[in-house]
Amino acid sequence: MQRFCITLSCVLLMTTAFASDRRTADTVRLATFNVSLHGSRAGEVVARLADPAWEKARLAAATIQEVRPDVLLLNEVDWDAEGESVRRFAKNFLAVGQDGRAPLDYPYVYVPAVNTGVHSGHDLDRDGVVTSQPGSRAYGGDAFGYGEYPGQYGLAVLSRYPIDVERIRTFRLLRWKDQPGAWLPENWYTDAALEVLRLSSKTHADVPIRIGDRTVHLLASHPTPPAFDGPENRNGRRNHDEIRFWELYVGDGAHDWIVDDTGRRGGLGAAPFVIAGDLNADPNDGASSGGAINRLLAHPRVQGSPAPRSAGGAEQGRLQGGVNLEHRGDPAEDTADFGDDGAGNLRVDYVLPSRELPIVASGVFWPLMSDPLFRLVGTHPFPVSDHRLVWVDVRIDAGPEEAP
Repeated sequence: MQRFCITLSCVLLMTTAFASDRRTADTVRLATFNVSLHGSRAGEVVARLADPAWEKARLAAATIQEVRPDVLLLNEVDWDAEGESVRRFAKNFLAVGQDGRAPLDYPYVYVPAVNTGVHSGHDLDRDGVVTSQPGSRAYGGDAFGYGEYPGQYGLAVLSRYPIDVERIRTFRLLRWKDQPGAWLPENWYTDAALEVLRLSSKTHADVPIRIGDRTVHLLASHPTPPAFDGPENRNGRRNHDEIRFWELYVGDGAHDWIVDDTGRRGGLGAAPFVIAGDLNADPNDGASSGGAINRLLAHPRVQGSPAPRSAGGAEQGRLQGGVNLEHRGDPAEDTADFGDDGAGNLRVDYVLPSRELPIVASGVFWPLMSDPLFRLVGTHPFPVSDHRLVWVDVRIDAGPEEAP
């Protein structure tokens, strides 16, 4: 039996139960993977996922089956109101052994609504036109989060462990201007636009997961890339403040401004957590600005190090050259393979446990070119995504019950 949650409502689906990869009783593997399962129009991805032979989805599933996370955040999987895209990916690809690999079953799935492709009614990109017809870059530029149709670049949480659906919190509707010290671009948005403009380009979701006697909060998001703008740096500033939201949410400061989509106020409190997602910011290189990712990595509650590593990332940084040779960061910590005449390879995907969850092991799935598994990541044009799956194993010790 699979519990499948769309936004905050659930339906029960019958699925075949498969044996999961069992680690030691107190160790859990958490992962994030930008699978790049988005299309050029609404409905394209859900239609393609009906075909178990779709090679891109098949290789994405094979990658996940290689790493076998217990809790997985997917970035860039198209959202639809029924959750059919994620349902089909789970049933037609993850639950089917790919090239001899053992299948994976995630009994608990959560698919939140997102801001991408939701039209704002305002000229947010200031091209002089409010474009309300989906299917173009102009439309995406006026949406609350860039998307050429509603639900593009969505996200989902898949878990072997029960998700406490009643206690999920999302912050999709929280206004950007309401964040204390919001780093809004100067003289860019109209007052009317700022009254409705949301902080999150997709959503920020606090998803409590019951693991044994503990509840661990998966804090999931996918901030906008700090690019595709001008000197006003509107996307760079928004990326900064989307990351900063988690810094404030898990911190000790005043939390009255934090209001979730049901109207409940306040931050996380003292509960253990894992911040996960494609945060689109590298602590040393690339276009991110303001230092939000550096502060998050140095946060007293966050285990910002050691960073997950791979031999393949180091190899590709050396072989691809270009701007990679000018980077300050360790290429073994890179998680994305971007253009070598532009951003280059960067660390942008994160799984950051709180200090109550000791890290046992971690890694980035980026094999060496000599490894037969390299075909799952490849080089441009990539067979799946320009991002790599990042995983962290943590120890879950028995702890006190969390207050409701």
